[in-house]
Amino acid sequence: MTRVFDAVLCDRDDTLIRDVPRISDPGLVVPMPGARRALDRLRAAGLRIGVVSNQAAVGDGYTTRAQADAVDARVEQLLGPFGSWQLCCHTRDGGCGCRKPAPGLIQAAARELGVLPHRCVVIGDIGTDLAAAAAAGATGLLVPTARTRAEEISAAAYRADDLGAAADWILARQDVLRPGPARSGQPGHVLAVRTDSAGDVLLMGPAIRALATHAREVTLLTGPLGEAAGRLLPGVTRTLVWRTPWIERDAAAVEPSEVDRLVRTVRELSVDEAVVFTSFHQSPLPMALLLRLAGVGRISAISEDYPGALLDVRHHVPDDLPEAQRALSLAAAAGHVLPDGDDGRLRTNLPAADTRGRLVVVHPGANAGARGIPRKRAVGIVQALAQAGYEVAVTGGPGEAELTAEVAGDVATDLGGQTDWAALGRLLARSACLVVGNTGPAHLAAAVGTPVVSLYAPTVPLARWGPYAVPHVRLGDPDAPCRDSRAVNCTLPGHPCLGAIDPNEVVAAVDRLLGSAS
Repeated sequence: MTRVFDAVLCDRDDTLIRDVPRISDPGLVVPMPGARRALDRLRAAGLRIGVVSNQAAVGDGYTTRAQADAVDARVEQLLGPFGSWQLCCHTRDGGCGCRKPAPGLIQAAARELGVLPHRCVVIGDIGTDLAAAAAAGATGLLVPTARTRAEEISAAAYRADDLGAAADWILARQDVLRPGPARSGQPGHVLAVRTDSAGDVLLMGPAIRALATHAREVTLLTGPLGEAAGRLLPGVTRTLVWRTPWIERDAAAVEPSEVDRLVRTVRELSVDEAVVFTSFHQSPLPMALLLRLAGVGRISAISEDYPGALLDVRHHVPDDLPEAQRALSLAAAAGHVLPDGDDGRLRTNLPAADTRGRLVVVHPGANAGARGIPRKRAVGIVQALAQAGYEVAVTGGPGEAELTAEVAGDVATDLGGQTDWAALGRLLARSACLVVGNTGPAHLAAAVGTPVVSLYAPTVPLARWGPYAVPHVRLGDPDAPCRDSRAVNCTLPGHPCLGAIDPNEVVAAVDRLLGSAS
């Protein structure tokens, strides 16, 4: 896999053409400025193009389907060709699974174009366009107009000023997985470094598979919080654990003996090359120095700081890349790309479940308290899900037994402290959905293909750490005072980013993801 997107799906009104309420006359079709040129640039790059549009005016009786088709034919004449036309002509309150923000139109267009939904980017002008993209596991790109609400603009992970800028953004993204120099010689021993938490390690999964494609063996160097997740990643031969003083939140003092131990261990492994994965706010250079001392001859990393002799491949990426793509881009720059047929999604080595029932898992806690679900809100969510007829299980770590017991109450199964990472992965693999804050289990759900209702505290950007390439619904206030603060604990009264979420919103989100009428 050497590109991010295979298809572009566009909303019609106020995205491709000027919005004319209840339009039925093809003569009123006026393209948005620059639309044809932008679309032709995308077509020339090999992207498949489709249209996904709500047309309730047909269901409401204001226009006929024949008139709607005539309008679309004129759009195609001016802007086409399009490989797929998907219209929802149901009424607004019809409860269908295709009207945006439901994912049906996105899924149908992807099927017709012969691509996977997560390999699509959806361009639209309002929040429901982006919500439909997320619910299908696709990427949403907002091109706002005068009717786009301020809160929709704030909530968008990605946005562009017009269709020309949207095309620029998409085409630039296609280059982030461009391979570096071709590998030569025999496959070697590659050390992959990510010394963060479990969720961060899971997001490295596609990059690890890329390394494993070309390596004789892959050793993962991680921290204590990432060890269990690392053992779930396909392609990892062995796992080393080291407490990294410049990464861990409550780091102990730097001990020369521990540094010497790491250098000695890496030297004894006879590592041929290392790829140091980091987040945007971390420097790879301290680790690169230790790896040089351990005799590693080739080191690759993303670094804004001048690396001197510490890096052989110094890579640069856009600031808003999802963490999984950031890692995959670095692997490609180091000469390691995913093989044909690998779709680039998160994955584990756990067996797939035979069936999924109506079990909804609620995981209220988080290592960073600011990103967990407020306790009283979690209690209400579990009760609302149970009342809606869902089977509910509440999960949490060994230190969260009191929390999970209260949240589960007498309406849900309390599994607090009973699931390690592998057991949680197996549970999620047979579950219909996960309700969770911005924390590691959200990425584990994505890795086993389970849809996520993400109560997302905006302390870190959604673009980087939101659920990756999996159907999801994002809830919460994206403009809360904690936005981009990287706060670990919430000090604001009422936990404003998540504290106002109505439990019925969560039920509606689960219904949307599971294709039920909400």
